[in-house]
Amino acid sequence: MDKKESEKKLTVYAISDSVGETAEFVVRAVASQFNSGGLEIKRMPYIGSEDQIKQVLKRAEETDGLVVYTLVLPELRTVMEQEGWIRGVTTVDILGPVLDAVTQKMTASPRLEPGLVRRVDDEYFRKVAAVEFAVKYDDGKDPRGLLKADLVLIGVSRTSKTPLSMYLAHRRLKVANVPLVPEVPPPEELYEIPSARIIGLTVNPDQLHEIRQQRLQTMGLGQQAEYAEMKRILRELDYADEVMKKIGCPVIDVTNKAVEETAGRILEIFSRREIYDR
Repeated sequence: MDKKESEKKLTVYAISDSVGETAEFVVRAVASQFNSGGLEIKRMPYIGSEDQIKQVLKRAEETDGLVVYTLVLPELRTVMEQEGWIRGVTTVDILGPVLDAVTQKMTASPRLEPGLVRRVDDEYFRKVAAVEFAVKYDDGKDPRGLLKADLVLIGVSRTSKTPLSMYLAHRRLKVANVPLVPEVPPPEELYEIPSARIIGLTVNPDQLHEIRQQRLQTMGLGQQAEYAEMKRILRELDYADEVMKKIGCPVIDVTNKAVEETAGRILEIFSRREIYDR
């Protein structure tokens, strides 16, 4: 073999009906076994037609290259195999054999939709980001978060603001919450965002009285503390009602409601206002 032939690079076409990350990753793993030398990878994403496949194979034929592919649709895999054989191009199906083997063992049929892995990953990372957001901007910790939130929950203490924030975060909503306390004016940012992005939470005073007494007992504090006094509770609820009316936001009564039920109501309001999943 002369020097010119020994320096010739092998071109590997990483073909996919999605972004092509899987095919390229596999080729790079193989290339590492050769110290990545003498091998050029060309990623070709979003291949979804017979004509596109033929064009790729023509290029591979002209460069004496190799095709590695991840195609979900059986008909496209068939075209790749047949056209590759006709042109004398080696083609390697990464996804097909595993997909076929799993299909034989499963009672359900595969969805055969390109790009599902990326969509699942995107959903996961959006959920993680929403949970982190809910933790960071819980209980009015940083008013700047209100301007970044998809939704802001307001209400007096023990109206399920934090549990709702976390529940809605798992629905990929970035939620901040602000406690309403008569002695502490609401942050200015609360009046800078559209009222449609704010949900007020209220509750029956008798139930709130019971909840707060249980809270104090759990914390090992006396149940006669002002926090659990009915006079104090009524004052807080009246103040919260004034703030919510000033803002003009929807208000949900969480009395005797599970978190899931209240969250469902919130999502219903958002859907009706064409804000949810905007």
